[in-house]
Amino acid sequence: MTTQATGNEISTREFRFLIPISGLFVACLLIANTTGSKFFELAGLVFPAGIVVFPISYIFGDVLTEVYGYARARRIIWTGFIAIAFAALVYYITIQIPPAGFWKNQEAFATVLGPVPRIIIASIAGYIVGEFVNSYVMAKMKLWTEGRHLWSRIIGSTVAGQAVDTAVFVCIAFIGEIPPGAIIGVIISIYIFKVAYEILATPLTYAITSYLKRAEGIDTYDRGTNFSPFRW
Repeated sequence: MTTQATGNEISTREFRFLIPISGLFVACLLIANTTGSKFFELAGLVFPAGIVVFPISYIFGDVLTEVYGYARARRIIWTGFIAIAFAALVYYITIQIPPAGFWKNQEAFATVLGPVPRIIIASIAGYIVGEFVNSYVMAKMKLWTEGRHLWSRIIGSTVAGQAVDTAVFVCIAFIGEIPPGAIIGVIISIYIFKVAYEILATPLTYAITSYLKRAEGIDTYDRGTNFSPFRW
């Protein structure tokens, strides 16, 4: 049996699937950042390889907000931020450690795990702003639609969150490095790819949220929730 709960009521409950989903969410973020140093070409457009898995984090973000509420999602978003920052620090330290004499892969190791600080800052900034916009829009639209039309929340939150995420990342990472016209082209191509990716995944998001609501016996509405991102 599924019951409705407000964001405040849900804050004291424990759930079977919240930790596994949170772990997968953070894993997607770390994988996307680690694989982002490789680029591939598709239909004449160039994309970072991390784009293959990064949109999945938005799917998990939608699921977390829809089922468990904005307050829970906010904690997990900040956990992802901490994980990305910590991973970047560890990568930097391990790259600086002198390699053993017999190990000949230092240059390749540094190339894959040592993106320039500007890219790291761009990635973290885009992630934190985009995820909060995504979660906020998802939660607010659920109240506006009174829980109906899940597809509209999935697409609406994705359109808003991915727009902010992509624009922030590309601008911080590439302004001054590539021509302004090229920056606009990169933003548009990456944005279209991400949004199309998540629209195609909408049936999967539907299936996951429906299952979790039944399994956890909860359907959260963020009535009375403090939507400030600067809370734990």
